[in-house]
Amino acid sequence: MLEPLEESLRAGTLVVQRCERCGWWRWPPQLCCPRCLSEQYSWAKPSGSATVYSYTVIHRPPAPHRHRVPYLLAIVRLDEGPHLLTNLEEIAPEDVAVGLAVRVQVRVGADGTASYPFVPAAVG
Repeated sequence: MLEPLEESLRAGTLVVQRCERCGWWRWPPQLCCPRCLSEQYSWAKPSGSATVYSYTVIHRPPAPHRHRVPYLLAIVRLDEGPHLLTNLEEIAPEDVAVGLAVRVQVRVGADGTASYPFVPAAVG
């Protein structure tokens, strides 16, 4: 079910499920639309723009060999509506605020794993 998302991320693009009946953007991916219960959906590219809905600063890494601390874990609200759990990058913890405009920055590691952190919209 997540193969289109994983393939898209490896190609450098974030995609989100969108209901083909009512147009509802949904996250996390699911089998049917929570709004109209349709099972018809497609994977669509959102604008990539979002705002910080909530965030926390992590000081104790779950895996010390994989994470440098501190790092920012956030819930962002895409302009299209869905909320995503993600990391914030290219910003100091003291500069983050709820409502901050951010944009997706897909990253693909040397091992082929991909992630979709968000960065301040004003960066680059």
